[in-house]
Formats: sequence, C-alpha cells, structure tokens
Amino acid sequence: MGLSGQYLTFRLAQEEYAVPILRAREVLSFGVLTRMPGVPACVLGMLNLRGRVVPVVDLSLRFGRGPTPVTRRTCVLIVETAWSDEPDAVVGLVVDEASQVLDVSADAVRPPPRFGTAVRDDLLVGCVEQGARFVLLLEVDRILSVEELLTMAAAPSVEAA
Repeated sequence: MGLSGQYLTFRLAQEEYAVPILRAREVLSFGVLTRMPGVPACVLGMLNLRGRVVPVVDLSLRFGRGPTPVTRRTCVLIVETAWSDEPDAVVGLVVDEASQVLDVSADAVRPPPRFGTAVRDDLLVGCVEQGARFVLLLEVDRILSVEELLTMAAAPSVEAA
C-alpha cells in the first residue's frame, strides 16, 4: 500500500499523529479495562469489543513517555494490525483525542524527522505538513509488533526504579 490515501489523525501529548483510515476500525470512549498480568506497562489491559478480546496499549507509554492523562476527550482508537498468528488482529490505542480525516497525496509525504519527536524514526513512515504543523504518520504494524512489545516486557520497569 502506498503512502497516499486517507489518514485518521489524533493528538498525543501536543503532537499530532495519523494512521491509515483503512486500518482504523472505530473510536471508543475511554472506559474500564481488565488488567492483564505479565504484559509490558504500556499494555493497560483489555476490553470486550462485541465479544472479542482487544488488548489496549497506552501509546504515550509505548513511546517511552509517561501515561496518557485521562480526560473527557481521551479515547481508544481501535486499529487493525498484522500479527503472524492472527492476521486480522485488532488493538486499542489510548490517545488524547481523535481529530479528523486527512487526505494525503504521496508527493506530500516527507521522510520522518530523525530527531525532535518522542517517537523513534523507525516507527514512522513519514510526515505531512498541515498548515503550520506536521502530522507524523505511524507504522502501525511496527509499533504493535509482538516482538517489540515482548522486548518492552523484558526491559526493567520504570516503576521499579
């Protein structure tokens, strides 16, 4: 899939990010989650989405920041990801707020910045200028890869320090 198309934008700690609209299933209000033992700190728990168990990841914690403060605008963005054992897996991402749908042409996508963001550049596919600001386009499968999350689970906890 090319980089052109529609993207769903959302805010996270004063930065604006986007995922391909074809990967975004729905946006839910933040609610009660069931904790899961033995998972990385960024996996807040799971929710029941019409009978399907959906893990929920705090994207701010996933990027190595502090937890997302829960406000009335905080939401869970349900996205599709490809795991080797479950090709149509869905995961919830806790974000500050969902913003808008953005039309992106391939020639408008710039390489991801090498510094200046809270996100490693290998987790980005590029950025798009939107007026005076930039929207960072996320690499959904890489951010939510089982291998990356397991590596985080094996790392020493920030809370334990």
